[in-house]
Amino acid sequence: MKGGPIVNRATYYNYIEEKLNLLSLRIKNRGKINLLDLHIHSENFFAELCNGIFDLKLINANKIEQNIEGIDLIDESNKVLAQVSATCTKQKIDNSLSKEIYKDFSGYNFKFISIAEDAPNELKKKEFKNPHKITFEPETDIWDPISILRRIHGKSAIEMRKLYELVRSEFGEDVDFVKVETNLANIVEILSKESLSSVDSAPEINEFAIEEKIEFNDLVGVRSIIDDYKIFYSKLDSIYSEFDKQGKNKSFSVFQEIKRKYQILKGTGISSAEIFYKIIDELISVVRESSNYSGLPFEEIQVCVDIIVVDAFVRCKIFENPGGYNHVITR
Repeated sequence: MKGGPIVNRATYYNYIEEKLNLLSLRIKNRGKINLLDLHIHSENFFAELCNGIFDLKLINANKIEQNIEGIDLIDESNKVLAQVSATCTKQKIDNSLSKEIYKDFSGYNFKFISIAEDAPNELKKKEFKNPHKITFEPETDIWDPISILRRIHGKSAIEMRKLYELVRSEFGEDVDFVKVETNLANIVEILSKESLSSVDSAPEINEFAIEEKIEFNDLVGVRSIIDDYKIFYSKLDSIYSEFDKQGKNKSFSVFQEIKRKYQILKGTGISSAEIFYKIIDELISVVRESSNYSGLPFEEIQVCVDIIVVDAFVRCKIFENPGGYNHVITR
């Protein structure tokens, strides 16, 4: 399987995700000490990246005219202009849209590209000052690291390869196909050795809360999987407790990996059931590509990952919680 298109696509995406997250973190931290050189260099990189993702022809506006206030990138053929920013606030966007220069760009679409911070959902629902009536729809025209990663995640294997090549050319490192150890594979290995036929129920679980969460998230189509595997909550809870004795962030890292995949997938427009199954598929790929994967039969990996994802659902690590539920267990 190693080297095949599915594995390559996942490997390329993981590489891109890692580098973009690292770049965002460095821009944010360097900005705190007023080092802005990385921000400036990033304008050209994000122009090329957005061109590859959104099929645009953005160039640095300085190539047309030096220091155009409020405009960093421009695509004259598609009538798009953009500001690239390390901060993402209503005030910042209002200030950009209010620049006098914008009155000269009637018919253009404004994009605000936040390269260091994810835009809060409530920001995309606000109304912004737009005195020059330039086209701007906050929900689709504010681009941030998470929305960019979502668009990348939905690309085909061929498109993903092109984006990988772009990111690699910027960061100067090749993708590492060497398998690495993962905590997820360790959990699967431990769970695979447990007797799963001896568990009848998990008394801690609030059945009503789980049912309400299933309906709230339109997951009726995967109810049977949740019902089959929610009973393993206590067993997995014991495994995580023992696992954490090896390091306090062991189980946390597993939950964060699952949550990250959910956060990426939930903005792609696919159904909740598809998201649920895709999380399982992607976690199976992670396990099989781990250096500490012991070569379990596929059916065993499938069952173990199903249990882990259902458990994450029960613990409210993934999908939305109705009525303020924070944890759907009774204790």
